[in-house]
Amino acid sequence: MPLSNNVIGAINFVAAVLSVPVIAIGIWLSTQPENSCVGLLQWPVIILGLLILAVGLAGFVGGFWRVPCLLLFYLVAMLVLILLLMGLVLFVYVVTLRGHGRPVPGRAYLEYRLEDYSGWLRRRVQRTHKWERIERCLSSTSTCAELNQTYRLAQDFFNARISPLQSGCCKPPTRCGYTFVNPTYWISPIDIGADMDCVRWSNEQTQLCYFCSACKAGLLENLKRDWRRADVVLVVALVALISVYLMGCCAFRNAKTQELFRKYKQGYTT
Repeated sequence: MPLSNNVIGAINFVAAVLSVPVIAIGIWLSTQPENSCVGLLQWPVIILGLLILAVGLAGFVGGFWRVPCLLLFYLVAMLVLILLLMGLVLFVYVVTLRGHGRPVPGRAYLEYRLEDYSGWLRRRVQRTHKWERIERCLSSTSTCAELNQTYRLAQDFFNARISPLQSGCCKPPTRCGYTFVNPTYWISPIDIGADMDCVRWSNEQTQLCYFCSACKAGLLENLKRDWRRADVVLVVALVALISVYLMGCCAFRNAKTQELFRKYKQGYTT
């Protein structure tokens, strides 16, 4: 029994350690400008990671110090957390299935349309009160200012592979026909047409195209890329966590079997 308990404790400790990459990916998401401004995924991931850590440590204590109630709590709670993590992984995969950049003639960068993305993601940025908060957050970053420091000539800018967020928020859409002065200052054409994004563009450095649909689409593309990277880490953590949980269940069952055999043997000898 002591050996079995030690094995159970060690397995449960590994489960606690597996919370580290989950917490780390949540912290990484919070450091990305688009994620920190929107604030959708990082906190659920961090909270789930902390819960896995707490439950894993409870199972570790229950295994080494033979506390049956803690082991039972570990088995039930960890199963629930695994199911929650699985649901989160599937959710992220589904909402990031749609969306892509569109090539523009004479440009190395891509441009983005809001209608290409999933309805759930679009609703996160289409409501006015939500977008005003996100816009204030985005405009306070150096995302667009970095372009002016890097690209001086029009052709250098047109050949640049800028981020989706920069493509959507820091310049007018190419279809509007604006003339380049610098990456965030453009001369308006005589007729800008009826495209609302063309009307919304402003050379005011605090406004630019932050209220354009193209900016919202660029933000969603950045979110999609970050979430896909995070989802890969979460899938690996999920597979490892399931494996460790199954090993813990087997060790717990073997320990119970040994205990029953020991009690039976003691009863038989007496």
